[in-house]
Amino acid sequence: MLFVVVLVAVLWVLAIRRAPLTVWAGVIAIATFLAQSDLIDGVARAPEFGATQLLAWIPAIVLALLTLPAVRRAVLIKPAYGLLKGTLPKVSDTETQALEAGTVGFDAELFSGRPDWDKLRGLPPIVLTNEEQAFLDGPTEELCGMIDDWRIRFTEREIPQEIWDFVAQHGFLGMLISKEHGGLGFSAQAQSLILGKIASRSPDVSTIVMVPNSLGPGELIEKYGTTEQKHHYLPRLAKGEEIPCFALTGPTSGSDAAAMRDIGHVCRGLYKGQEVLGIRLNWDKRYITLGPKATLLGLAFRLFDEDNLLGKGTDVGITLALIPTSHSGVEIGRRHLPCGQAFPNGPTWGKDVFIPMTWVIGGQAQAGNGWRMLMECLAAGRAISLPSSATAGTKAMLRLTSAYARIRKQFGIPIARMDGIGEPLARLVESAYVNEAGRAVTAAMVSRGERPSVISALMKYQTTERMRRAVNDAMDIHGGRAICDGPHNYLLSPYQMVPVGITVEGANILTRTLITFAQGALRSHPHLYDEVKAIQNPDRVAGLNAFDKAFCGHISFTISNIAGALFHNLTFGAFAGTPDNVGMRERWYRQVSRQSRNFALLADMMVISLGGGLKTQQKLTGRMADALSELYLVSCVLKRFEDDGRPPSDKPLVELAARNGLFRCQEALIGVIDNFPMMPMRFILSVLVFPFGRPYRPASDRLAKSILPLALEPGEARDRLTRYIYVSDDADDAGGLLEVTLTKVIAAEPAEKKLERAIRAGTVRRYHGLDWYAEAVSKGVLTQAEADQLRDADQHVARAIAVDHFDPAELKPNYEVADRSESRLASRAAE
Repeated sequence: MLFVVVLVAVLWVLAIRRAPLTVWAGVIAIATFLAQSDLIDGVARAPEFGATQLLAWIPAIVLALLTLPAVRRAVLIKPAYGLLKGTLPKVSDTETQALEAGTVGFDAELFSGRPDWDKLRGLPPIVLTNEEQAFLDGPTEELCGMIDDWRIRFTEREIPQEIWDFVAQHGFLGMLISKEHGGLGFSAQAQSLILGKIASRSPDVSTIVMVPNSLGPGELIEKYGTTEQKHHYLPRLAKGEEIPCFALTGPTSGSDAAAMRDIGHVCRGLYKGQEVLGIRLNWDKRYITLGPKATLLGLAFRLFDEDNLLGKGTDVGITLALIPTSHSGVEIGRRHLPCGQAFPNGPTWGKDVFIPMTWVIGGQAQAGNGWRMLMECLAAGRAISLPSSATAGTKAMLRLTSAYARIRKQFGIPIARMDGIGEPLARLVESAYVNEAGRAVTAAMVSRGERPSVISALMKYQTTERMRRAVNDAMDIHGGRAICDGPHNYLLSPYQMVPVGITVEGANILTRTLITFAQGALRSHPHLYDEVKAIQNPDRVAGLNAFDKAFCGHISFTISNIAGALFHNLTFGAFAGTPDNVGMRERWYRQVSRQSRNFALLADMMVISLGGGLKTQQKLTGRMADALSELYLVSCVLKRFEDDGRPPSDKPLVELAARNGLFRCQEALIGVIDNFPMMPMRFILSVLVFPFGRPYRPASDRLAKSILPLALEPGEARDRLTRYIYVSDDADDAGGLLEVTLTKVIAAEPAEKKLERAIRAGTVRRYHGLDWYAEAVSKGVLTQAEADQLRDADQHVARAIAVDHFDPAELKPNYEVADRSESRLASRAAE
């Protein structure tokens, strides 16, 4: 029995350690010899070689033969190659370009089941150059102070020209353009923080800065443009002399860009009086941000070359071009009105528009490479733009709502002290901390030159969804104060903007169910994409050689995941990987490593079982995306705590975020197992992944309550939770009024307690029409100084909780504008 136990333990270790086949063969051979020679009983005698004894050597012999390449390929590789050729997912050219455009980051570590924590910890913390810090503290702060959100989104429904001028003058539109070409050349981390600070003040203004610094002509020209295009356009874009937009989405080709109906035909035509090689274009695009204001249109279209003038065949492929909006035939439509926001957005179209070939981004050589170019830029841009604005928005919701909940009273106490209010407040604290952790780590990856396509997708959908929940929680806590619009309503603008962030770059439904895991499984799995490429290789010999290596690695990987997952789940993660010198957080590192094994096992089983059908199982892939997201974000939380210097006040918050993240990851994995298409696999996976049932519970109410003082008490902890957003101290500003009032209310608390006791005792009466402060002074309850302090604090509270109201005449002009728009639409329809 001891021999059997030791043998199983050794084989288990070999499986977890992904031992080579030769080691397996040797160990099994030694075990067979020992068993037959009876050495385990302490008696040495020559082994017998009867039929039964010879059969026992078959496993060792088979494994030994499989170490020989010729044998392995004949009996294993070729049959597997033929079988998987029809089951593994087919990867189209556009999918291949999307997969190869980005890079893998820590997502690959989580897919591996054995995360290397040194890779995550090796990423730099938030570091800005002196120039970047000065820009964040100077022009960015000044820009935020200039913004009047009510004027932008209601009074004018337009971003004022002085904002455009300031943005252009200070180089906000050229942050990603290199200094060589007249831009600021800022790091991705700096861009993320600058965009976030502006977003915390105005989603509209943030949008006009975000678009030129995200997927747009600037980045495309910088990376792929010809020398002439770079010298001409980049300095003009950096100075704001050109306002760019990029037209990709059409009425029939949103997420499915391969179905694009916008086309161009290579031909010869007249340009500036001379016949040149060019393209005749027809397009119809919509939702183009900055389109109505743009002077330079970036356009994506499918290019055809029936006469093969370019030498690339008839269907050249998706191509990108730069077209001045003043060019003959370019039509810029009227404006869309996305969720009532004021940033310029609208359609564009053109019919038989001729452009010279030199307007193709990168020139003739880059014709047909547009999809790869877009995907490479999107992989980095999506990691910065929307996560930065969503994270800043979440922090702003926490800053504003915690102040409001602390100064607003019901039933004689601040509503922040009510358990019912404490629940959404705790969610706000958690979301702000987690979003910022993920944002900082992801921006650090991009600053280092990575283009994390999978991580950028999960960050986009996770941060915007958490922002949606944060805004809803803020609205609920504010109640009627939040739903009545006006110049002092600081919540309605983000509430209206939330769906825009969730919808842009593909709605979160798509990002979650198709991109994050379905593409992530191919991109981040250590062997799957190599197998697919080997199978699709037109050179069969080279394909078989590559498939041999990938398939053997995949078998070892699968066995390792099965053994490793069961081992770590039976031992509650006690032996899972952890970095050095992490103290009390060691258990959370171990649990993330444990859940990473479970995730890797389930991901592998889904790929093996479903093959090409993986894309159709979108509920399952969505849950896997959720699990991956939670593992990544908990990992970022652990890194943030270290980067922040391990402040003791944040320890409960780290524990809360880790507990909730691991619980949500667990629930997502359970959802996958319970709905796995193959019934027998459900039982097997349940035993391997959850042998003792659910190991994680969400954070307790007590723990959630313990983190609330971090947000409710002014000081270093509150500032750290809401860092890098715009915070005003101007009492004439809606947000600044909250900050000033919070300070005054807390300072007046001792006097307030005296007054409250007197009111409850009936000594002082507090009703409209009475001066209860003077009465409290006359009866010796308060000193005059205390009464003045309380009067001042209460006056500020009254202003802070007041609701805007209007004369109907102030609102009517907006209805008249709407009526005129309706008339124009009716006239156009009649035409």
